[in-house]
Amino acid sequence: MATAYIVDAVRTAGGRRGGKLAGIHPVDLAAATLDALVTRSGIDPAAIEDVIMGCVGQGGEQANQVGRNAVLASRVLPQSVPAVTIDRQCGSSQQAIQFAAQAVMSGTQDVVIAAGVESMTRVPMGATTMLFLKEGMGGSRSPGIAENYPGPGWTQFAGAEMIVQKHGLTKDELDRFAYESHQKAIAATNRGAFAGEIVPISIETPDGAALHTIDEGIRFDATFEGIAGVKLLSEGGALTAATSSQICDGSSAVLVVSEAALKRYNLTPLARIHTLAVSAGDPVIMLEEPLFATDKALSRAGLSIGDIDLFEVNEAFASVPMAWLKHTGADPARLNVNGGAIALGHPLGASGTKLMATLLHALKAGGKKYGLQTMCEGGGVANVTIVEMV
Repeated sequence: MATAYIVDAVRTAGGRRGGKLAGIHPVDLAAATLDALVTRSGIDPAAIEDVIMGCVGQGGEQANQVGRNAVLASRVLPQSVPAVTIDRQCGSSQQAIQFAAQAVMSGTQDVVIAAGVESMTRVPMGATTMLFLKEGMGGSRSPGIAENYPGPGWTQFAGAEMIVQKHGLTKDELDRFAYESHQKAIAATNRGAFAGEIVPISIETPDGAALHTIDEGIRFDATFEGIAGVKLLSEGGALTAATSSQICDGSSAVLVVSEAALKRYNLTPLARIHTLAVSAGDPVIMLEEPLFATDKALSRAGLSIGDIDLFEVNEAFASVPMAWLKHTGADPARLNVNGGAIALGHPLGASGTKLMATLLHALKAGGKKYGLQTMCEGGGVANVTIVEMV
């Protein structure tokens, strides 16, 4: 089987809801990262055989095949480059990486871009469901689902609280984890750790044109007491908005190629895709599946948790990576070393390739070898991708 290599990975700095990226159409935001990725790598734009774009809110400005629209909005890619848009909920662009890798590993394609975009300002979370319900068109919970899973419909918020209870987590621990996410993100920003992965985006401000290069969600003045004082999401629960991922606008992209393409286009790889895995479990607790998907991936890879140098486990809620740590026995010092979605934001369909950009650049900076990325996804699904630096 052929080997799939990652040549480069880029992302925008996150924008808060209604913040610095709110004025940019998501198609153009996605095009900006595609252009930067191709330009940085030096590859012939016409050599791109496909763009696989993750996006969750596929409505409004993100409707009508946002991946293809991003290619058509590109200043670099020719119209001959095809694209497809996929939805595996929060893991959409991580799945895009895995589809791109599978295309290369199968020998059917040599140069594929995996990418993701989400403007949660311009296409709010849940809008594609709520607008249909408002018009009386119904929702996704079918009679068959209701028969198999009776009771109220499941939600990510309820699932996150179930994880708190199941794994014996306390509010104090959750608050501490969130505070540390901000502190790690602050330290990473101050030392320039994100400089190699962030694509500057031109924005308009009250003071004129500027470049957006710093993740807007980081609370540089965060205190533990302030985080601990935030109102609970549900009465009797333990999670708050401060211990949950931030709504975020952003885009990201990863260039995946074959060994033949490396030679043909004189490219230098960052890493190779070592192992791919996806698994599914209980859709009610929903967000717990990264624990078991990690077990599956490590077994397939022939590696132990101690062999992995750095982990990116998406901070959808603090309870997810905390439960993952307890289950796997991983070293907390290797987890989300530059902060996570609690501080940096979670732009849904863009988060998979976003996390990969951060993971790869952190591995490179630290001279490390193995990285593992996983995230929880709606419906009780999780992807795991293991990469090996070269």
